Amino acid sequence: MSERLPEYLKNEILKIKHRKDIFETSKILKEKKLNTVCSSSRCPNLNLCFSNKTATFLILGDKCTRKCPFCNIGYADFAMAVDVLEPQKVAYAVKSLNLKHAVITMVTRDDLKDGGAGILIKTVEEIRNTTECRIIEVLTSDFRGDEKSVLEIAESGIDIFGHNVETVERLYPLIRPSGSYARSLKLLKAAKKKKQGIITKSGIMAGLGESDEEIFRTIDDMIDNGVEFITIGQYLRPSLRNIDVARYVSLNKFIEYKKYAKNKGAKSVFSAPLVRSSFGAEKFFNHSAC
Repeated sequence: MSERLPEYLKNEILKIKHRKDIFETSKILKEKKLNTVCSSSRCPNLNLCFSNKTATFLILGDKCTRKCPFCNIGYADFAMAVDVLEPQKVAYAVKSLNLKHAVITMVTRDDLKDGGAGILIKTVEEIRNTTECRIIEVLTSDFRGDEKSVLEIAESGIDIFGHNVETVERLYPLIRPSGSYARSLKLLKAAKKKKQGIITKSGIMAGLGESDEEIFRTIDDMIDNGVEFITIGQYLRPSLRNIDVARYVSLNKFIEYKKYAKNKGAKSVFSAPLVRSSFGAEKFFNHSAC
């Protein structure tokens, strides 16, 4: 059983939930029947992002072929249809919301030969060709270790290649049973090596049962494999079917994680309880240039 939610965290979540002006963003997403990781993962920052007319697009459906116990996204163990018009629909939303920094993430599609890389690449191309969006950030699956897919995405016109390590190596059998810690690091390194100037980004959750020493070690591993942008946030149980919170990390600890990562050479680090991998992505990118 997890500890009680700290008052400071409870108050922050309540403040965000009371944000208004989310209607226009919701309307555009519903119009094109688009999914967002904001809704599918029950992100605590949803109202804040929608009220600022931003969203992280979730492509290739709203069902994942893996069943990670921390994640709220639906699970499917069968082959699913692919919406070939999804690239155009996402680009329409990017244009309608006047996004200058678009973030595209995806469900894991082990049922597809290319893991869904082709649709992701077409989405990037459509945004480049039909909108005034300046920065395109992708947050990908691990493609079962298929470096070909990763290298093609790296050359598709993106600015930021993101893939989340999610947790420390020891907890992978529990938290990411179908994933591989070494595989995730290898893909991040491959993307960085393939395309000159591309930024690599990864994130981890605290509060899943790891120690501070393991978080520091994971930061080392990410940086050693070319990761420049790092996000660290508190794991919050999205539903009763998900794994429980092992601990609530103090604000001072998040500051300590950030200082450690910056001292180790990370270009930009967002480390706080409600930080998520794509939250405040545009500020994150601009902050790194300061």
